[in-house]
Amino acid sequence: MPTEVALLESRALRGERMGRVDVLDKVKSLVMLPDGIHVRTEDVARYFEVSTGAVRRLTDRHQEEFSENGLRVLRGPDLRSFHSDMKSLWGGDEVESYPQAATQLRLYTRRTVLNIAMLLRDSDIARCVRTYLLDAEEPLRTRYASLDQRVTRIESCLSGVGSALQELGPVLVRMSERLDSLDRKVELTHQVVGAMSLRLTDVQQGVVRLDGRLDCFARQMKELRRRSEGRGQHGQR
Repeated sequence: MPTEVALLESRALRGERMGRVDVLDKVKSLVMLPDGIHVRTEDVARYFEVSTGAVRRLTDRHQEEFSENGLRVLRGPDLRSFHSDMKSLWGGDEVESYPQAATQLRLYTRRTVLNIAMLLRDSDIARCVRTYLLDAEEPLRTRYASLDQRVTRIESCLSGVGSALQELGPVLVRMSERLDSLDRKVELTHQVVGAMSLRLTDVQQGVVRLDGRLDCFARQMKELRRRSEGRGQHGQR
């Protein structure tokens, strides 16, 4: 876990923690300008309970880093446009008391203020922010460690599954071969049943023809019997 000194000395470590702007309000309320985005040098100094000169000297020494994290310096038309926007947002009687910079205005975002907190040495508030920022990481590290252990266990289980699948492979191959053989036998059975069905159809047709011939024979026999009976009757007369 990084120490406070490491945070003060390492720009890379500070960059990794630039997203934790929520820490600022957990230590002390940061009063923003009416746009809800920016604060001025005097607002930053009031938050950290230091002089405006201390804030300016710090931003001058680390101007590039602060610029990457939202520091802006307004002059000329940009400054007049910003003041106009702030006055329209301020509203009411407070417009008259809204302070306007004469020639330039430094604007800080929450990221810039957090950046200052990680660099400002002579401020109890800044030290509290750094302590809170570093301490808040410990539960996250614990959860990450727990998650890493769970992932390791899952990987171990998956490794066992892989071995089991390798052993199951030959069994599946043999089952596939037996199923293929069974499919062939079923196909042969279908062919035999089809042939038998055709032969039964022929037999049925033969039976129908035989029935027809038997019916014809029966009619002939009846006719012969009738004629025989007719001759007997004539003989008796």
